[in-house]
Amino acid sequence: MGRAGRRAITERLAELRRQWSVDLVVVNGENASNGAGLSGEHAKLLLAAGADVLTLGDHAFDQKDMLSFIATEPRVLRPLNFAKNAPGRGAGLFTDARGRKVLVTQVLGNVFMKRAFDDPFSHIDAVLRAHPLGGQAQAIVIDVHCEATSEKMGMGHFCDGRASLVVGTHTHVPTGDAQILPAGTGYLTDAGMCGDYNSVIGMDKAEPLRRFVTGMAKARFTPAEGEATLSGVLVETDDRTGKATSVTMVRQGGRLAQAGL
Repeated sequence: MGRAGRRAITERLAELRRQWSVDLVVVNGENASNGAGLSGEHAKLLLAAGADVLTLGDHAFDQKDMLSFIATEPRVLRPLNFAKNAPGRGAGLFTDARGRKVLVTQVLGNVFMKRAFDDPFSHIDAVLRAHPLGGQAQAIVIDVHCEATSEKMGMGHFCDGRASLVVGTHTHVPTGDAQILPAGTGYLTDAGMCGDYNSVIGMDKAEPLRRFVTGMAKARFTPAEGEATLSGVLVETDDRTGKATSVTMVRQGGRLAQAGL
């Protein structure tokens, strides 16, 4: 989320990868550029900092240069169901640090979103049928970018046993429900933002509070610039089945870490 979130990634990710022996890192870059979308320059920055794959979201092309950048950078994924003529792709097979093939994909939800997207369940189903877990894809990570917790949970159970991890993004607020679902898929409703939590979902508090109290806008939203908490989820998988063996929420630095989370 904005400069604070980018700084958390560039300053901390490489060391976390080393400490935890992480094989593959997926970063949702949806709000990395001034809180709205991802620019090509900032995509390069996050990839250089240690991200293996970047996902986007409903603001995928708010930064106009992403329309051309995504066509040349296969490590950046837009949602599967964004639009039929959208550039780039919504799923990809990537090789992790140990040589395993990992499928990463993303879908947009429909509940409470500003526009109606294509059905996310049928799009995910088609990808999972083409890449069965434990076969061509030795692990599968699904980013569910949507507003409603119920829709994220529905997607988790829909994909249970067919993916290594289903993790929600978009609401910027981390949830406390990391778990392994009955058929072996790791799940977390929302990973939370990498950003300054002394804010309103990452934005400087003054303008959102003014609009809530008065119903009137005075200025543009601007990302908060304080110390960011690096938020996410760490999943370990079985090399044979691809299913999750452990799921751990990540909270590093900033206000959430001060609160003991």
